[in-house]
Amino acid sequence: MYKRVVLKLSGEALAAGRGFGVEVARVHEIAGEIAEVSEMGVEVAIVVGGGNFFRGVEEQARAMDRVSADNMGMLATVINALAVQDAIEKKGLHCRVMSAIEMNQVAEPYIRRRAIRHLEKGRIVIFAAGTGNPYFSTDTAASLRAMEIKADVLLKATKVEGIYDADPVIEKNAVKFDQITYMEILRLGLKVMDTTAVSLCKDNNLPMVIFNMNRPGNIRRVISGEKVGSLVTA
Repeated sequence: MYKRVVLKLSGEALAAGRGFGVEVARVHEIAGEIAEVSEMGVEVAIVVGGGNFFRGVEEQARAMDRVSADNMGMLATVINALAVQDAIEKKGLHCRVMSAIEMNQVAEPYIRRRAIRHLEKGRIVIFAAGTGNPYFSTDTAASLRAMEIKADVLLKATKVEGIYDADPVIEKNAVKFDQITYMEILRLGLKVMDTTAVSLCKDNNLPMVIFNMNRPGNIRRVISGEKVGSLVTA
């Protein structure tokens, strides 16, 4: 159903419930699912978060300068990107990490045309270091990169089945939306992504699918067009 996708992975997904660090076995499971869809002929780009190491808006960063804290968070995403790259390459696929902050010894600098060329050649591309700017989350980075490389859809992997009218972990009677618009997300104040990312997708008519990453095969199902998770449209 989709030819080119951007997959947004949280740092917490790579920690696999441990809360901190990278759970290698879980990273290899995710890499296996990504390899599966890549072998279907889908061009896959990935944006990783850094919450399993450091997040600029968390309690531990309150006493810090916001710019310094966000820079630390962006560097954390590079660690995760390298872990995912290693796992994907062990599946026999070609993968490139492109960083918004230049660090030539470990990653390529992010250049839009080069990223598109990698995808056209069948390589998986991982976008690290967010947008390279403080005050912007990796959700916003995922929306921005999806627009820049002209992706067909933004896939946001979470630990719940989709978008609900309340937190389903706390509220057992929370109602799931199979389909919703970006305007409704903003109006209802749903904590799906930050408002900058939501507005960016809305203004550029980019569809987004929120789905549960913990169910094996869900990435393939979403890309195949099965009704999985919640579809968000403009």
